Amino acid sequence: MDILDLLKEACNQVYYQTRGLVGTKQGNEKLGRGAGGDISRRIDVVAEAAVMEIVKKHNFNPTIVAEESGTINGEDDGFLVMDAIDGTTNTSRAIPFYCCSLAYAKDVKLASVIDAAIIDLSRGDLYHASDQRGAFMNNTQIQVSKSLKFADSDNLDDILVGLNLSGASPGVIMSLLKVISNVNHIRQFGANALELCYLARGFLDAYIDIRGKIRATDLAAAYLIVKEAGGKLYSTDGLKLDSEIDNKARISFLAVSSDEIFARLADYMQISS
Repeated sequence: MDILDLLKEACNQVYYQTRGLVGTKQGNEKLGRGAGGDISRRIDVVAEAAVMEIVKKHNFNPTIVAEESGTINGEDDGFLVMDAIDGTTNTSRAIPFYCCSLAYAKDVKLASVIDAAIIDLSRGDLYHASDQRGAFMNNTQIQVSKSLKFADSDNLDDILVGLNLSGASPGVIMSLLKVISNVNHIRQFGANALELCYLARGFLDAYIDIRGKIRATDLAAAYLIVKEAGGKLYSTDGLKLDSEIDNKARISFLAVSSDEIFARLADYMQISS
């Protein structure tokens, strides 16, 4: 069994089973809180069940780390890390930016992810990557942007940065003031995994989320896709990003297309680079 093919099949299954629920009263029905701590809506539960259906079909039994169901111990080696709907608030308002994010890891660390698939559930675009084999969208290889050259001025005139400020504390906002004032083009779309795919595709030049709220289930698949596209991910201490794969762990990170961009952003944020 090819695990990447299984992840891609599961992504497509989520796409087909959730299309009729986006923006509907039925899809938005709240069903309590998932293991990750967020409100679970019916569309989240349907999406997660669609992934489980494919896993069962192929008699695959890894340990599953899922945003809604939590950790389900398996008999096979490895870990299936699942955020069946990333961007649930967008789905509730029918804003066309949300995805399904699936990753397979050999161990309980982000750095051990070896296969990943993310499907844009609005457009149907399928991103995927395997360790040391590159990153792809719809089977066409993608790479981060490498074309930016900085001027002598302090402003980053042409850089495009994704920045997640939802529910950020005053302290986090203060640490980002120089980024906000010096970067002329900032975006927030509402689904971290898909925004990181935009970085991998060359649409964004950096993506910052230092709120301490993101879980491994949110990040695992995009982590590998960004790396395989030539990007880099750093923690707020300036080291290469890694984390336990655990619903309880919370992550802050900067993802960038180049070390030059990281150095400039890190200087603004007073991070060692």
